[in-house]
Amino acid sequence: MTFTRSILAIAIVAVAQHALTQQVWAQAAPAPDLEAILANPRIVKTLDDIKADDERTFAEQKRITEIPAPPFKEKVRAEYYQKRMQELGFKDTSIDAEGNVIALRKGSGGGRPKLVVSAHLDTVFPEGTDVTVKEKDGAIIAPGIGDDSRGLAAMLSLIKVMNENRIATVGDILFVGTVGEEELGNLRGVKALFRDHTDIDGFISIDGLGITRVVNQATGSHRYEFTFKGPGGHSFQEFGLPSATHAMGRAIAKISELQPPSDPKTTFTVGTVTGGTSVNAIAAEARMAVDMRSNSTEELLKLEARLLELVKEAVADENARWKSDKMTVEAKLIGDRPAGIVPMDSPIVQATQRTVAAVTKGPRPTFAGSSTDSNIAMSLGIPAVTIGGGGEGGNWHSRNEWYKPTNAWYGPQNALLTVLILTGVDGVTKPALAVRKAAK
Repeated sequence: MTFTRSILAIAIVAVAQHALTQQVWAQAAPAPDLEAILANPRIVKTLDDIKADDERTFAEQKRITEIPAPPFKEKVRAEYYQKRMQELGFKDTSIDAEGNVIALRKGSGGGRPKLVVSAHLDTVFPEGTDVTVKEKDGAIIAPGIGDDSRGLAAMLSLIKVMNENRIATVGDILFVGTVGEEELGNLRGVKALFRDHTDIDGFISIDGLGITRVVNQATGSHRYEFTFKGPGGHSFQEFGLPSATHAMGRAIAKISELQPPSDPKTTFTVGTVTGGTSVNAIAAEARMAVDMRSNSTEELLKLEARLLELVKEAVADENARWKSDKMTVEAKLIGDRPAGIVPMDSPIVQATQRTVAAVTKGPRPTFAGSSTDSNIAMSLGIPAVTIGGGGEGGNWHSRNEWYKPTNAWYGPQNALLTVLILTGVDGVTKPALAVRKAAK
């Protein structure tokens, strides 16, 4: 059995990454000060302008949706997004080597703290998918209309009103349209962002819709592709040879009986299977892709170790059945998203608690775990949350994904207040986000 990455290697990488990313905080951050922000007339006007901009933002959302952005092919949408950022005042915006669209809004504090506000450009849908926006029963239907066209549109609205009202922050804001959030993109956009920008102090991803759900826990995931290989042969003449399809079937049966813990939530699935050449042939090759997830790195590694053992056992069983040694399997890691968590007493979490209540005039947020662009920041010990872009929708990752702009302006309003608490408003409040420096 061949592995492209062993369990021991994964554990070593995880430990090493944790040791290298322990942060020393250069200054203590004050408690979030929302009252002073909401008392500022210019900010009150900016909040009103977001609501007034709602119809234009919705039109922008639909326009973005109709620009295809399949996995690894986000370039056309990225170029459009760069153009829109330039039109909103960021003349020096750029597309980095990975494909992220980046624009820096400088504050008065000399570059720190630096807060990233992001939304992802890519969708899960393959090239050629019809992304035409349609209306049905009062809802807008289109692949990716909410995930994450809404986040991208909400961020443009946020940029527009901040620039038009000349909102001056203390900290810098790095606005980023990321690539590689979906499918096998493996968070390549934010991985490159944190590799190239070592001075990031906090991270916000606008992904999802309702603002009362805040993600402060990163669900880690490991994905594998298993390739079973055997001699193959005619189903009658060579009967008695091991079958790649049978070996894969044995592996799937064993995997299906796994009992992961419900707390911390830990899951698995055999997502895709392929193999064989014809109905009357013993399969020479078969493949399956497996997804494993957990809110705990420890449980994820335990599940992974057991699943790899079961695959090895399945191959041994297939060989034993036919008294052969010809069946083999190769395991390739095709996805690796780290787990992490931001504690409830973190200023970034406290900020979202206060802003959601202020915007909705009612419900406080619920906190949850999910796999988003924020995973990388959380795994590095950098304060991060994923917040909704506003509105309501459903049928995620399907061609019938739908969206309704119900109180959609809540999304960019909530993002504005969260950003202002964290970066501070020049002459009004100090940043609640602490400046960090890497450990020596």
